[in-house]
Amino acid sequence: MKNWHVDDVMTTAVIAVAPTAPYREVVDLLVKNRLSAVPVVDEFHRVVGVVSEADLLRKIEYAGAEEPRLFEGRRRRGERGKAAAQTAADLMSSPAVTVVGGTAIAAAARLLDREEVKRLPVVDDLGRLIGIVSRGDLLKVHLRPDEDIRADVEQGILKIYLPDDVARVEVTVTDGVVTLRGHVDRWSSADIASRLARQIAGVVRVVDELAFDFDDRNILGTGLAYGIA
Repeated sequence: MKNWHVDDVMTTAVIAVAPTAPYREVVDLLVKNRLSAVPVVDEFHRVVGVVSEADLLRKIEYAGAEEPRLFEGRRRRGERGKAAAQTAADLMSSPAVTVVGGTAIAAAARLLDREEVKRLPVVDDLGRLIGIVSRGDLLKVHLRPDEDIRADVEQGILKIYLPDDVARVEVTVTDGVVTLRGHVDRWSSADIASRLARQIAGVVRVVDELAFDFDDRNILGTGLAYGIA
């Protein structure tokens, strides 16, 4: 069973700018390439920040605005500073929210949600830019063909974790919904198959219709003794 990572869905032809890039150049790049943000990299190609549309719009938002107030908050002062910025170094949000290559897709999705950003620069162990992953990229796993998902269930789960029950289990996949039918020796075997199937990239839902001969839940206690979370 393949574990999907950001490397599998990220864009590798990434448009980036240097810290010295002028305001107009950054605007031009975003508009021409229909991007919502662009990473800023130093001379070693390490990500030092990100300039987003919101950063660029400060210049419009504060155009002709009144002078700052004496007790204006830090966030407001920062926004005013970006309104006067002339280069990417002054415009960018730093440190950038990045993700290291090899990170699981689920972890990247949680990071996007927590940080409320639309895309993440993907970096290597030295912080150098190797790609970029967006919310849309993460959703690509749900475009996997049903046949591929079915093969993952049969080859990556049943043959490895339930070798004695393979012949008695039927797997069907329709629009990402996995249905398990048939008979296994015990409840824990059915539970393992269902739990692992939900972790396969592209699976929308798992319908467990497996029957079993022996209910071993009392022996296993919580049902997690076999190490499947």
